[in-house]
Amino acid sequence: MLIIPAVDIKEGRCVRLLQGLEDSETIFSNDPSAMALRWETEGAALLHVVDLGGAFRKSPQNIEAIKRILETVHIPIQLGGGIRSIETISMFMDMGVSRVILGTEAIRNPRLVEQACQAFPGKIMVGIDARNGMVATDGWTQTTEKRAIDVARGFEGLGLAGIVFTDIHKDGMQTGPNIEETRRIAESVSIPIIASGGVADISDIRDLLGLETSGVAGVITGRALYAGTLKLGQALEVASLAMKFET
Repeated sequence: MLIIPAVDIKEGRCVRLLQGLEDSETIFSNDPSAMALRWETEGAALLHVVDLGGAFRKSPQNIEAIKRILETVHIPIQLGGGIRSIETISMFMDMGVSRVILGTEAIRNPRLVEQACQAFPGKIMVGIDARNGMVATDGWTQTTEKRAIDVARGFEGLGLAGIVFTDIHKDGMQTGPNIEETRRIAESVSIPIIASGGVADISDIRDLLGLETSGVAGVITGRALYAGTLKLGQALEVASLAMKFET
């Protein structure tokens, strides 16, 4: 299982939010590229970068900070936040982003996902963010009447590289991931699932490792790393040992 550190960018700074609330930010660094380099140095094989400003303003807001991250690290970057057109996807691919995550626009316009998967095979992911099992959009400010599990099923067969599933009530709260809902989503589709939200410490990583056979391919962790309740090296070691045990 991949352990994926999160680098969330707002107004050019590395921040974390509580349950996605825009006014709940904690600033962890004025230099997101330095944080990205730290996680690469500590062993991360992939980074999850989010343009929070883009998510709230509906178009990319932190392009320069993203460029600096791409210039600083040598590991793949998956990027989300405010990406709502083929043109924007193409721009970020040209910059060197490895995978792009479509969120709100994927929910509103599934045709875009299909077009993007055709144009950039193996490089498109969808972010499904859920509040009480129902999909939320627009930087999590709007809750739809669509069940997350139904939305996930609707993306089968398009060639997605993965689905990032976030339980909003868990995000940034360090109260443990929503294991059962993550399992249900993973078992309902053949698309690899990346779990996000709620990781507090190494015990949560161990719990999520138990979902690998259900189709959970990775876990994104942010606040726990920044707060120091989870050490990246330890998480990577536990995931590596689990992989060796399985083989």
